[in-house]
Amino acid sequence: MAVQQWVRHHPPVMVMQAVLEISAADEFALWPVGEHETSGYLVLNGELTPAEVGTAVMQIARCNDFEPEEEHGPCPTDPLGTFLHGLLTMPDLFAAGGFRVTDNATGVVFVEPGCCNGLETWRDWLEVVDGTGCSSFGHDPSSMAERLGDIVRLTLDVHETDSSPVIELSVDQLRTLVTGAQQDVQDFLSLAETWAEQHLPAHAAAVTAALARALDAEPTP
Repeated sequence: MAVQQWVRHHPPVMVMQAVLEISAADEFALWPVGEHETSGYLVLNGELTPAEVGTAVMQIARCNDFEPEEEHGPCPTDPLGTFLHGLLTMPDLFAAGGFRVTDNATGVVFVEPGCCNGLETWRDWLEVVDGTGCSSFGHDPSSMAERLGDIVRLTLDVHETDSSPVIELSVDQLRTLVTGAQQDVQDFLSLAETWAEQHLPAHAAAVTAALARALDAEPTP
């Protein structure tokens, strides 16, 4: 009983972070980027270094680096224009990643953005607290959040019914986590605006606007 009472009064420290899926830069030279030898996730917030912001912009541009439809205009022939063309002209942008939830008390990740999940769909979390009450976040793993009354159940992989980590937290607690992660995205976007003015002055406004659309964030004032 004493242990149960302690758990009730000392809930796990839950953290929600906006994360962007990244890969090695492969001798990328259009602007300075951080060094990443393997794939993984970059946490987006207002504390990134300029090189990390450059990495994030590179990855988001890569996510949208494919030939747009003809109505979006011919692709530029210079390397920078070619690389940015999809990001600056596609109406629907994608940023591989999402909002990751970690229990810092155990180090267990309870929601990991899966394949085909993007940061531009982060508002699905609002559906959990104020809408349909259920959202999934890609596959491999197939993470899901489900509202059950005043409680939200987070499942790392719904296909591993017998072994998947599961945790429950209050709707209010989840709403607070989502608000914090949303602010991190806005703080990153403010950093990216300053970064673009310094490293991509001819495209700064267009790149910043495209990043806001890719992250479904409010444009910088």
